[in-house]
Amino acid sequence: MGVDLGDLAIKHKVELEELSGKSVAIDGMNILYQFLASIRQEDGTPLMDMKGRVTGHLSGLFYRSIRLVNAGLKPIYVFDGPPPELKRKTIEERIEIRREAEHKWKKALAEEKVEEARKYAQGSSRLTKEMVDESKRLLSFMGIPWVQAPSEGEAQAAWMVHKGMCYASASQDYDSLLFGSPILLRNLSITGKRKVPKQNRFIDIEIERVELEETLKNIGLRREQLILVGIMVGTDFNEGVRGIGPKTALKIVKEQDTLEKVKAYLKAEKQYEFPEEVDKIYEFFMAPPYKEVEEIKWGKPTREGVIQLLVDEHDFSLERVDKALEGMMKQVKETRSQRTLEKWF
Repeated sequence: MGVDLGDLAIKHKVELEELSGKSVAIDGMNILYQFLASIRQEDGTPLMDMKGRVTGHLSGLFYRSIRLVNAGLKPIYVFDGPPPELKRKTIEERIEIRREAEHKWKKALAEEKVEEARKYAQGSSRLTKEMVDESKRLLSFMGIPWVQAPSEGEAQAAWMVHKGMCYASASQDYDSLLFGSPILLRNLSITGKRKVPKQNRFIDIEIERVELEETLKNIGLRREQLILVGIMVGTDFNEGVRGIGPKTALKIVKEQDTLEKVKAYLKAEKQYEFPEEVDKIYEFFMAPPYKEVEEIKWGKPTREGVIQLLVDEHDFSLERVDKALEGMMKQVKETRSQRTLEKWF
């Protein structure tokens, strides 16, 4: 879910082709959840193989990654490590929310309320360790690099962008900004038209670029103050203060510019006290765990490995997979030839 900073962020529309030649650190868990939620039948039933195993994450990862590569973009997927203890309560709440969504989905199916069923089905998506592991296998077969973060993937991606290893991080969550990512790309995996729930119309979903320094300058804050705004609104590690949205939080932080001042203000004016771990949450955003990555290497796609995983193990169409791979391999070959020419001249 992440922190809600959409009202404060300065967003620029970006065409996929504008990212050609750029490396992007993609929040792996975030994007897999998106695929699991969206790649479903009309009634919300997930895409599955002949053995009843969910495959939406693999389908989305395979075809979307190929589209990114064919557009000249160089994706690097970053996966979460063990969650910090600070996130335990949020994880427990999400598990309960998914259980409730699954119950409502089955109820809507029984009542033949198709659109309602699909909505609840999307909220019931579960991402297992096995799904993550086979996603990593697929990426390795495709020659696409992935990084295992020691903790939060967004923090690792932010570090990689800060170090100049990548142009931007990509996630739907604004937490990347709190972790210090200089550039955040949103909607990288879900561009196109999307139907508005309960309405007979579609809206265009476009890639958005958010630059941290531009946003901070526009709202007159430093990054550590933006973290205070995030904590008041609510993050993956704490509930927000009831009745305080991004704009109200911004106003408070401009007057109370440290965590101690914010705590004192909320206690006096709102009769609200942050949980004891709020100092740890603040420090986690300021200095999260990350892995020192020295070099990112792209490999050559391995047709045999991809076919084995997708076609042999999960019943994907051989013809479709081969056609997609052929286009990707052609693009990779052309890109490498171009780099050789650039080095020559």
